[in-house]
Amino acid sequence: MKFLDQAKVHVRSGDGGAGCVSFRREKFIEFGGPDGGDGGRGGDVVALCVEGLNTLIDYRYQQHFKAKTGVHGMGKNRAGARGADAVLKVPVGTQIFVEDEEEPIADLTEVGQRVVICRGGNGGFGNAHFTSSTNRAPRRANPGQPGEERAITLRLKLIADAGLVGLPNAGKSTFLSRVTAARPKIADYPFTTLHPGLGVVNLDGREFVLADIPGLIEGAHEGRGLGDRFLGHVERCRVLLHLIDATDEHAGKAYKTVRAELAAYGGGLESKPEIVALSKTDAVDPDHLKKQRERLMRAIKSAGPAIAGKPAAPLLLSSASGDGVNEALRALQRQIDAQRGAAETTEEEAPAWSP
Repeated sequence: MKFLDQAKVHVRSGDGGAGCVSFRREKFIEFGGPDGGDGGRGGDVVALCVEGLNTLIDYRYQQHFKAKTGVHGMGKNRAGARGADAVLKVPVGTQIFVEDEEEPIADLTEVGQRVVICRGGNGGFGNAHFTSSTNRAPRRANPGQPGEERAITLRLKLIADAGLVGLPNAGKSTFLSRVTAARPKIADYPFTTLHPGLGVVNLDGREFVLADIPGLIEGAHEGRGLGDRFLGHVERCRVLLHLIDATDEHAGKAYKTVRAELAAYGGGLESKPEIVALSKTDAVDPDHLKKQRERLMRAIKSAGPAIAGKPAAPLLLSSASGDGVNEALRALQRQIDAQRGAAETTEEEAPAWSP
């Protein structure tokens, strides 16, 4: 299945059914009367968050959705049935925007969440509704109200506990394949990863979700390389694992390049808790590794106090040999637990609502 994280969709709710003009015509009843029923309400356009989906690929092949029109009213005071809803099933983490607007109209982060995008039109009144003491036989009925129509944009932001960031070929996909059951594409050329990937880490009897995104290069916020749009998939992460290739020319410059792109993207990524690690340590000699670590430590110190939980020293790991991998995972787990605890404390301290 191909990965698609943004789609434009046109939706329209159903029109309301028309009211009916009808009169009783029954044998042995001297005076008949109006008995036209009301029309049914048109169907809504609803977005429903479901499990089992991790892409918006379904909306590449179908972009138009229309709810059903309400059934017209009928004689004998029979009201029309409500029109069927049009349901858009989306994965967890989907944001819904009105076309060309920045503010989302919905952010679906839990399975079962449901939001009405367009409401169906009301059904029209039948002539029985207009009966009065002075108008005993009204010959009028209302048409149904038209439904709403709009174009919306769906954007998927994957929900994970931790995210991997770094330059291309920093070892992110190899790390993901080492610690999870995910099998991303791995090769010795840049931009091997073209789409975000998710995996579940199982460590010491506990689990957390790890996200991998394509690599960043200098100028990604200006559209260079694959751009920085994929950073939206780590916006919801509690902590970032920043991998720097130990075989690069200068680890400190590589670190600053990625930090600059995170700051240019915004979304709070530059202030997220970050764990920095030198990867591919098995591919360099001890002297070069020591020099790279010193460069990286100086770059981290110069990053300023913007980073929450800034590490004192970078970790060393090798996904190929497994050295330092568990230490990095445990550091991620500690940060995730700390962020969860802080969130729970904030919720408990929030004042209770009172009228």
